[in-house]
Amino acid sequence: MSIFDRFREDARGIHYAANIFIATTVLWILVEEVADENPIWAISSMVATSDPMMKQALLSFRGRIINTLLGCATGVVFLALGRTAWKLPFAMAATVLLSSYVVRMPTMWRQAPITAAIVIAGGLAHHDKLSGFEAGLHRVAEVLFGCVVGIAVAWLLSRVWPLPESGSTAGK
Repeated sequence: MSIFDRFREDARGIHYAANIFIATTVLWILVEEVADENPIWAISSMVATSDPMMKQALLSFRGRIINTLLGCATGVVFLALGRTAWKLPFAMAATVLLSSYVVRMPTMWRQAPITAAIVIAGGLAHHDKLSGFEAGLHRVAEVLFGCVVGIAVAWLLSRVWPLPESGSTAGK
C-alpha cells in the first residue's frame, strides 16, 4: 500500500495537520503580533487539546481546563504559604493527590501538577511575591487561551471537513 493510498483511506493525519497549522497560525498572530508575547505556552496547550476527532478533542479540552484550574489554584495556595524552593515538590504532590482522588478526571490529569509548577516557578523566579504570582497567572492564561483556540479550530474543521467517527473513510 502506497502512502497516497493511506491518505485516501484515512484522512485523520491530514485533518490533524490542517488543524495544527490553522490553530498555530491564529495563536502566533494573536499572541505574538497582537499581545507581543511568546506564543509557545499557548501553542503547546493547543496541541495537547487538539484532535482530529471532535469527541476526543472535547474530552481533552475538558480535562485540560479542569486540571489547569486545579493546578493554578493549588499553586496559588502554595505561593501564599511563603518563599521556599521546597514548596514546589509538596505543591506538585498535593496537586496530583487532589487531581487523582478529588477531581478524578483522568484525561489530562498530568496537567494539574504541571500548572502548579508553572505558577510556583513564576513566584520563585521573581523577587517579590506579587510579580511572581502575576507571571504565573499570565502563563496559565496563555495555556487556557491555547486550549480555547485549539477546540475552536477543531470544532470549525469538524463542521467544514467532518471525519467519520471511526476515522476511516474507506469501505464505510
